[in-house]
Amino acid sequence: MATDVLDAGVDTIGLAAGQIWQYLHDQGPAAVSKLVKDLDLTRDQLMQGLGWLAREDKILIQEGPRSKVVALKL
Repeated sequence: MATDVLDAGVDTIGLAAGQIWQYLHDQGPAAVSKLVKDLDLTRDQLMQGLGWLAREDKILIQEGPRSKVVALKL
């Protein structure tokens, strides 16, 4: 049973990563706060998805003066 719960969590994170990737592909770089606002994800799901993409070396995260900006790697 615990494995089923973990698999569901990994699936949810993978789906969040896919939504984030697609958004950045279509819209270009965005602040984390804009991603939270525009995507149908909780902040936790967004951060987990960003972690997934960062681990896969798919994104760049740049610290701005007031927020972090995320962009796809070319």
